Amino acid sequence: QVQLVESGGGLVQAGGSLRLSCAASGRTVSAVLYMGWFRQAPGKVREFVATVGWNDNTYYKDSLRGRFTISRDNAKNTVYLQMNSLEPEDTAVYYCAAKAALGLPTAPGGYDYWGQGTQVTVSS
Repeated sequence: QVQLVESGGGLVQAGGSLRLSCAASGRTVSAVLYMGWFRQAPGKVREFVATVGWNDNTYYKDSLRGRFTISRDNAKNTVYLQMNSLEPEDTAVYYCAAKAALGLPTAPGGYDYWGQGTQVTVSS
């Protein structure tokens, strides 16, 4: 069992930055292979944003590469998402997720644990 708690969401103007954090805890946290971020905007499906494996591999949604940076602190079981040059289309609920099984690290269906989400709103 893994519990995920996100923080750092909020309201920013276009061009601004936010840093999201996700802290993982639980008895099986050591089995997590990837921790990442997904987002879901109103009326849209949940989409992959970025993820990082404990092998230090990173994956990004192509259109976000360069603006978003994922990082982790293994000692704290925490993953971060630095979001720069935010745009109104980045507005969404951002979910932290942890993957404990082998499979595509970019597929939301492959993730086993999810946080409650944190709202990111970018105004124009």
